[in-house]
Order: sequence, then C-alpha cells, then structure tokens
Amino acid sequence: MEAMVEVFKTNVRGKRQARALLNILSDRFPLLRINFDLDDCDKILRVEGDAICQESITELVAENGYACDVLE
Repeated sequence: MEAMVEVFKTNVRGKRQARALLNILSDRFPLLRINFDLDDCDKILRVEGDAICQESITELVAENGYACDVLE
C-alpha cells in the first residue's frame, strides 16, 4: 500500500515554532512522517503516512495557535 501525502498551508513563520509543532504532532501521530517547508510562500506542513486524518491535524495545529488548511 502506497503512503498518502497531505499538504497543508500554515502561518508558522519561525524554525522554533515549527520545531515545537513538529514535537506535538509527532507525539500525537507517531506513525506519520511530518515536516515543514518554511521557505515556501505557503509555509507548508507536509504529512506522509498510511492513515492521515486532515481534521485531526488542522484541529491540533489550531489548538496551538496557528492556522492550518489543506492546500488544494
């Protein structure tokens, strides 16, 4: 089975913010590969794995004070 990839647009600006969010997301979703591309104009959050719940990811990011929407 091929892994799913979801890409989210965020308003995360700094590496420290991204690192903190990565820790939170990785704790909640340990089976997913998660990273940020802060050089992209959309401050991309990229999530890779077998079962990705977009709503859970966007809610968790929002709970931590950041905008997060699926990039269409």
